[in-house]
Amino acid sequence: MESTTGEMFFFKHFEELRYRIFFSFIFFCIMFGICYFFSERIYNFLLIPLIDLEGTNPEFSLIYTDLTEAFFVYLKVATMAALLCSFPIFAWQFYMFLAPGLYKKEKLVLLPYLISTPVLFILGAAMVYYYIFPLAWRFFIAFENRDASMGVPIEFMPSVSEYLDLVLQLMFAFGVAFQIPIFLTLMSRIGIVSAKSLARKRKVAIVVIFILAAILTPPDVLSQIGLAIPMLLLYEASILACKYIERNK
Repeated sequence: MESTTGEMFFFKHFEELRYRIFFSFIFFCIMFGICYFFSERIYNFLLIPLIDLEGTNPEFSLIYTDLTEAFFVYLKVATMAALLCSFPIFAWQFYMFLAPGLYKKEKLVLLPYLISTPVLFILGAAMVYYYIFPLAWRFFIAFENRDASMGVPIEFMPSVSEYLDLVLQLMFAFGVAFQIPIFLTLMSRIGIVSAKSLARKRKVAIVVIFILAAILTPPDVLSQIGLAIPMLLLYEASILACKYIERNK
C-alpha cells in the first residue's frame, strides 16, 4: 500500500513537472517566432553603439562571408532574445513546481531571488551596452588605418556574425558578473560564508575578480576594467547584504 501511494505521489509530481516544462517550451516557441520576426530590428539595435562611431563614414557596412551566415545570425538573435523574454516564465514555473513543498518562510526567501536574478542580468547587459560598448568599439576601431601613405591600409570590415558573437560575449559576461550578490547571499543563508569572512578575503576577491574579468572579456584593458570595477562594487554590496541577512536570521 505504501509503495503504491509513493508511486502515485511520484507520478503526480512527474506529470506536473512535464506540464510545466511543456508550457515553458510552448511559451519559448511563441516568443522565438515573435523575436525572429523582429530579429533584424533587434540586431540593428545592437549595432547602434557601432553606428554612432562609424555612421558618418559613407563606406561603412557589415559583411558576411558565408552564404548562410546572415540567416544563422538572425536565428541566434531570435533565440537569445526569446530566452531573455522567456526567463520570467521559466522562473515562475520553477517556483510554482517547488512551492507546494516549501514552508512559507522558504517561499519568501526564494521569490526575491527569482525576481532579482533577471533584473540584475538586464542591468549588467544594459551597462555594457550603454557604457562599455562605446569605449571598447572606439578602442578597437582606432587600429584602422585607411591612409596608404602610412603603409598598407588597414580597413575595418566587421562580419555580422563576429560582431554578434562579441556583443553576446560581453553582455553575457556582465550579466553573469552582476549575479555576484545572488551567489554570495545564497551562500550566506546556507552558512558557507559570512560578512566577516567576505571582508577578510577582500584582497583575494580582488585578484579573482580581475582574473575572471580577463577571461570573460575580449583582450583589451578597457573591457576588463569595465567589468572588474562593477564586480568589486557588487562584492562590497554583497557584504552589506550578508550583514543584513545575518542580523535578521
